[in-house]
Amino acid sequence: MDYVSTRGGTKAVDFEGALFSGYAPDGGLFMPQRIPSLDRDILQRWSSLSYPELVKELCSLFVPATLVPRNALNELIDKAFSRFRHKNVVHLSRLKDGLNILELWHGVTYAFKDLSLSCTGQFLQYFLEKKQKHVNILVGTSGDTGSSAIESVRGQKNVDIFVLLPKGFCTQIQELQMTTVIEDNVHVFAAHGNSDEIDEPIKELFADVDFAGKYNLMSLNSVNWSRIMVQIAHYFYAYFQCTPSLDTTQLPIVEIVVPTGGGGNITAGCIAQKMGLPVRLITVVNSNDIIHRTVQHGDFSVAESVKATLASAMDIQEPYNVERILWLLSGSDSHLIKTLMEQFNISKRLKLPEDLHRKHPPVLPGSSFCSQISGCPSPSWPGSPDPP
Repeated sequence: MDYVSTRGGTKAVDFEGALFSGYAPDGGLFMPQRIPSLDRDILQRWSSLSYPELVKELCSLFVPATLVPRNALNELIDKAFSRFRHKNVVHLSRLKDGLNILELWHGVTYAFKDLSLSCTGQFLQYFLEKKQKHVNILVGTSGDTGSSAIESVRGQKNVDIFVLLPKGFCTQIQELQMTTVIEDNVHVFAAHGNSDEIDEPIKELFADVDFAGKYNLMSLNSVNWSRIMVQIAHYFYAYFQCTPSLDTTQLPIVEIVVPTGGGGNITAGCIAQKMGLPVRLITVVNSNDIIHRTVQHGDFSVAESVKATLASAMDIQEPYNVERILWLLSGSDSHLIKTLMEQFNISKRLKLPEDLHRKHPPVLPGSSFCSQISGCPSPSWPGSPDPP
């Protein structure tokens, strides 16, 4: 499995290359060159798996055994989830009228990002120990990413992590989770500006290929493919937990509501759809609503300012993973994505081409259930059919 940039200007890399990157050298984001397609037999076989077992199966599709042998991959994932408080790691809480909440908060920092970052931290250690290598991790955070990233690598001698948090924009708990970690390899800085403004100098450092190479820079923000990969499991687990049987003529649809900030989690959902999982995705935003405007009107434009809300991790106006979603919807048209994102980077305003805006991931007809991660629904991608 090779990985290519959404903008097409970088040679393909393997999983290790994507893992140890931030942005691709051409400014794009790494994506699998091919999205695996799963047939009904595989879905049937996976339907009885636990959450950790699903993560193992999914990761094995994207991480070849020639790079990480399957036994080693399984051990890394087991170790990643060893600190979670719930025996099942992830739990589905059933409410009334077919509503369910997928509890993703049983990790060390109580953030859903603990799931993907704990695995990513283990993957890093696997390669670093083999190659006796040291890396410097740059992380910009709007609240929960920083503490979760710190917990994934704290105390590791072959890693230094540098976290920029937006002064006055994180909750007190989030800030304390980052600033009270006493480890030689953890470095936390409060910066003036919001999370989007913090991301700008980080992007510039990764764009300087010589500098990034000299200091072995990498990112644990959701620009890192490994985080997206692990999060795909959320959707398969939710689907199987909400579906009483896969023996029907047509597989039932599960409707999943996803709170959205940087767009990493919803990107994982779009990939799950493309792999053949019959889910309907609904994005949820707060008053920083660029993704809502993009979905509804094709208006991918930054508002005048980021509004501080109670959900500080969602206070984002430049959700970089939208680039990955547009790449998927465009049929992997790297030339188009490069043109669109360069235009956005210059003006911070972009009107999606009408034919691209009309596209949406396929949703199969059938009965529906609702799996609600949290929040209240807002409209799904235009043209996505309503479940019956």
